Amino acid sequence: MWNSQAVKRIDFRIVPIIILLMIISLLVISANTIPAHDVDESFFTPAVKRQIQGFILGIGVFLFLAGFDYNKLREWTWLLYFLMLVALIGLFFTDPIQRVQRWYRIPLIGMNFQPSEYAKLIVVISLSWFLERRKTQAESLSTACLAGLIVGIPFILILKQPDLGTALVLFPITLVMFYIGGLHPRVIRLMSTLGMFILILVALIFSGIISHEEIKPYAIKVLKEYQFERLDPNTHHQKAAITAIAIGGLTGSGWHSSAFTGGGFLPAPYTDSVFSAFGEEFGFLGLVCLLALFYALLYFSFQVTAVAKDHFGRLLSAGITVYLAMHILVNIGMMCGLLPITGVPLVLITYGGSSSLATMTALGILQSIYSRRFMF
Repeated sequence: MWNSQAVKRIDFRIVPIIILLMIISLLVISANTIPAHDVDESFFTPAVKRQIQGFILGIGVFLFLAGFDYNKLREWTWLLYFLMLVALIGLFFTDPIQRVQRWYRIPLIGMNFQPSEYAKLIVVISLSWFLERRKTQAESLSTACLAGLIVGIPFILILKQPDLGTALVLFPITLVMFYIGGLHPRVIRLMSTLGMFILILVALIFSGIISHEEIKPYAIKVLKEYQFERLDPNTHHQKAAITAIAIGGLTGSGWHSSAFTGGGFLPAPYTDSVFSAFGEEFGFLGLVCLLALFYALLYFSFQVTAVAKDHFGRLLSAGITVYLAMHILVNIGMMCGLLPITGVPLVLITYGGSSSLATMTALGILQSIYSRRFMF
């Protein structure tokens, strides 16, 4: 089940990318958790130490899963799915944290556990297992309905937390996996049309072509009022995120020298707004380097889909790669004023143990598929 030789066959080009992204994460977290008046404070603030702990645990999980035979996931699919549903339902019986029910408190280690981060991966595993088994019946209506049910149940539970951003990340993941899984073209066209309609509507609102207030009477029939308010392109958070990037200019203000972010004008600088915080300190050139790292990460991840030896591996790797891509695109889109701010983390940059561990789990599974591409 676990093979040390498989670890030696992973795509080592991805290792320096992961390390560099982790270093960038620690730089941003440290800069925004060291008090502005105390420049002598250690780089290793409590938040940095917790993030390092998450990264160390994540590296261990990455290496374990790289050596683990991904085919064994088939046997555990429904157990994982059941545990995911129990964890998501159990949140509604916990005390809210920051007025939402998304996390479990783990007092012994001083961390919070966010089931929705792992739910997205488990949905990918479950869909891969199901679509492989239904390969010969992929275009049937029953396949589309059952696959939709597999995604729909956790989608609704995550949406009720409420966590609109995480729930919506499941949509493009599902669309790509349905396409690769060979579902009926009408299903693909319907989902694509719906996705494009939503995307164009959001783009029109954020570009000012459609007034946020004029569309409100219609939108609140579908969304709750607080969810609709996130579609307002003129919120303080939206404007502050764009301002921080603009202030950074070409080369940035320098590490721990940001006047705007450091002055507390940018909300959530090392969580939701980490991209903007990095942009102010390291400027356009720094952002280009960060985007290049993300491009390389996704490029090598998509290569795994191309070399996967079986249908299960192709579905699994494609779903995971889209999972990574959507987190990157949505978070950057939020910070650039193109999408509403919904709390989607930036891969390996945003502060948070659940997000980091989920990402390293995903990357470990990808390397398990890659390392076994020539094994029969």
